[in-house]
Amino acid sequence: QIQLVESGGGLVQAGGSLRLSCAASGRRYAMGWFRQAPGKEREFVAAINWSGGSTYYSDSVKGRFTISRDNAKNTVYLQMNSLKPEDTAVYYCAADPVFPLPTVVNGIDYWGQGTQVTVSS
Repeated sequence: QIQLVESGGGLVQAGGSLRLSCAASGRRYAMGWFRQAPGKEREFVAAINWSGGSTYYSDSVKGRFTISRDNAKNTVYLQMNSLKPEDTAVYYCAADPVFPLPTVVNGIDYWGQGTQVTVSS
């Protein structure tokens, strides 16, 4: 069993930045991030393999967000720059034993509790 704990969410103005962290209890997992806005379906954001050498992003965040990991700390990060009001959502850390991490919600084995990101206009 793996436990995922997110942190780093908050309130920022449009154009600002936030850095999310996800601390994991396990090892050798592909990891990533999804997000869910009120009244909308949970959607894929970014993913990274165990070594950190392979990453992929949704088109909506590519060029603005960067995913990385520090295996010594068992932690994955999501650096979010140039934030827009439409980025407002609860962001969920996700993990799966197989890479590539699925981009479909029902393909994910483990979820964090979520952290709120609010971008004001």
